[in-house]
Amino acid sequence: MTTSPIKKTYEALRTRPLGMRIFSAIVSMKAPYFRTIRPMIVSLEPGRGEARIRDRWGVHNHIGTVHAIACCNLAELVAGTTIDFSLPETHRWIPKGMNVGYLLKAKGTLTAVGTIEGLETLAADEARDVIVSVDVTDPGGAVVVHADITMWVTPRRTASSGT
Repeated sequence: MTTSPIKKTYEALRTRPLGMRIFSAIVSMKAPYFRTIRPMIVSLEPGRGEARIRDRWGVHNHIGTVHAIACCNLAELVAGTTIDFSLPETHRWIPKGMNVGYLLKAKGTLTAVGTIEGLETLAADEARDVIVSVDVTDPGGAVVVHADITMWVTPRRTASSGT
């Protein structure tokens, strides 16, 4: 099977000048709603992804802090890119649910780190829920939002399998 477009594009751009900015823009063009937060993907590796958003007027709520839904958008972005990068080529994913806790007012540049455990036990023909755990932190390292994002993971359809 071929490498996923996210993996292929990330590997091609990650070490180039402005490569991560270009990669982040490409991801945001593929899923345009992410453009509303202007994310910067920092890194992707199997089982872990990291992204940031700046604290700016366009993501503020009525009290001048980063809006809860902007934080959810960041959490979903990092969860999706992390699982896409981490899954074996035999599988695909779709978000199924999100459990979010808003723990503190979100101020300053926010960093989201998504982690996944247990993918090494995923069988080639197995379908199951996979949880991506995401912590969104402020510049001081305090967790302002925690999200557990459930992804429904299934085997990819192939021409020979008919599934």
